[in-house]
Amino acid sequence: MTDITTPNTTITPGQHDTEVTQLFGSDGPLSQAIPGYRPRSPQIDMAKAIARAIAGHGTLLAEAGTGTGKTYAYLIPALLWGGKTIVSTGTKNLQDQLFLRDIPTIRKVLKAPVSVALLKGRANYLCHYHLERTLQNGRLTSREDVGYLRDISRFIKTTASGDKAELSRVPEGASVWSLVTSTKENCVGSECQYYQDCFVMKARKEAQQADVVVVNHHLFFADVALKDTGIAELLPSANTVIFDEAHQLPETATLFFGETISTSQVLELCRDVLAEGLSHARDGAEWAKLVAPVERAARDLRLAFPQDIVRLSLDQIAPSSPFFEALEALKRGLDDMIAVLEKQAERAETLEQCRARAILLLDQIEKWNATPDPKTNDGEYVLWVEAFSVSLQLHRTPLSIAPIFNKQREGTPRAWIFTSATMAVKNDFTHYVSQMGLWNEPAHTWPSPFNYQEQGYLYVPDRMPDPNSRDYTDAVIDAALPVMTAAGGRTFLLCTTLKAVRHCAERLKSEFEQRGLDFPLFVQGTAGRTELLDRFRAAGNGVLIGSQSFWEGVDVRGEALSLVIIDKLPFSPPDDPVLAARISAMEKKGLNGFVHHQLPEAIINLKQGAGRLIRDETDRGVLMICDPRLISKPYGKRIWQSLPGFARTRAEADVVAFFRQLKQDKVTPAE
Repeated sequence: MTDITTPNTTITPGQHDTEVTQLFGSDGPLSQAIPGYRPRSPQIDMAKAIARAIAGHGTLLAEAGTGTGKTYAYLIPALLWGGKTIVSTGTKNLQDQLFLRDIPTIRKVLKAPVSVALLKGRANYLCHYHLERTLQNGRLTSREDVGYLRDISRFIKTTASGDKAELSRVPEGASVWSLVTSTKENCVGSECQYYQDCFVMKARKEAQQADVVVVNHHLFFADVALKDTGIAELLPSANTVIFDEAHQLPETATLFFGETISTSQVLELCRDVLAEGLSHARDGAEWAKLVAPVERAARDLRLAFPQDIVRLSLDQIAPSSPFFEALEALKRGLDDMIAVLEKQAERAETLEQCRARAILLLDQIEKWNATPDPKTNDGEYVLWVEAFSVSLQLHRTPLSIAPIFNKQREGTPRAWIFTSATMAVKNDFTHYVSQMGLWNEPAHTWPSPFNYQEQGYLYVPDRMPDPNSRDYTDAVIDAALPVMTAAGGRTFLLCTTLKAVRHCAERLKSEFEQRGLDFPLFVQGTAGRTELLDRFRAAGNGVLIGSQSFWEGVDVRGEALSLVIIDKLPFSPPDDPVLAARISAMEKKGLNGFVHHQLPEAIINLKQGAGRLIRDETDRGVLMICDPRLISKPYGKRIWQSLPGFARTRAEADVVAFFRQLKQDKVTPAE
């Protein structure tokens, strides 16, 4: 038998089953070393399939229901036989969990001498150069930022990694971070006096030398598109690439394989040109006059759309719109700025950087609405505009990422593992496969070991109005209140829009006061996600209202969460320009945009939301989906058949009785 304590042993498909069975078995090292561990056949089967894919440099799509233990199922084969492995996760939080908890546990249990590195995007690492400049400039306006800056300058003297996640005292969203970290555009590179101490370079060097590198999807695809994260050098030497939370890949890859230009970038460039010009070449130009027309054109671009939030495809913008005039004015202003910077760039490295940034921006803007070249297939992109309260973004988004992603997978044979709790629609992977271009690759689903029939209910309330009616959100609250009361709080209310989050928060606040219900209310946006979750867990009887960011990657075990309410089926808004273009392209091929795209997307999203409820064998609770289309529409059956196999009811009395029984069971536990 292969020596299982030696990593990177070369094996062929079929040689791994005995080792995997032994490792995960009741007498194996996991059972002996991890409290509460017990063998689960879906986990063992999944680990065998992954070991086979690794041995044969193959591809595997592995969907594993909640509670299967997919993290260990891919980590153990990867650490033992994966060679140089890149593990990419959905979020930075999950990245930290793998690096700080899961991998050290497995490494210790297996006594596997593998080296592990954590690699994040450059915005996560402190920059000595920019910190020093910020300390010298003293441009901070708020007392809070001054305090944060003091914390950061102490931290940089003691940290080995420079990772801002280690400094929890300074909130992740604090504006001071942008002044003390670098971007691709403003990094001085090897010219920097601190190059030898650079945290970004250190992290990349460690990643180069490590056996296992933990990254996140944003970083992985940013690199493939931008060549700025160090993965460009990592990929050629990788034997195995594992994507956890792989259901997020189509959206993340779309983001990075497309291009986005923001008026904020233009205004930041103007700010830097003015500051650097006055610092290093005061006599070289009238810097304020030079940046003014560029700033004005950027603001005029945003003002071309009077509404608060706008998403329009290019062909939806009227030819008479002031948008086009402002766009031309912006190009002219950037052109003039570049001409001056050309003459002054040699006077300072930072002015040369400004020149390069201005050229890149102008190039991107000109490319954005240039006539497509039929030879380069540029017609496969959708051009659209997104306006926020103070900024505007120009997007160029690919209709399909499949051909681009497949190009990345060509070349050196290596194993590609895609795993998630939600990739298939009722065991059918067609939608995911077509998005990613993974045709004819093996795909398998391992069901959750939980007994959903015993552990919970799927409750769809009766007599709900049409989800598009004006009073729908109020009807959701009316239906939810008796169930929340029966559950004693302990509720996630997941909404499909931020507008619904705000409305629900207002209604529940006044309803709780009127009814004397002492349920602490936690609302997305009032604090960071991690802080809200910590407070929700600690409260024990809280009600948390959130939108998309709470539908996935959130783990609340035990009694603190006993009720998950979903207001509507999570269909993408039909006016989304990218969705509209994709549906139009599908319909040209004779496919039905709703059946083949919108419905499977909504099902996968709904499965994520539903997955928040039952997190281990002892959890019990109710999943309440308020949307009547689950029952009334022909496609409703396809949706609920894809959800966990809860007992189903439409009667509020059943749910109230379920929670009453839960309370009794708690008071008189079984002998």
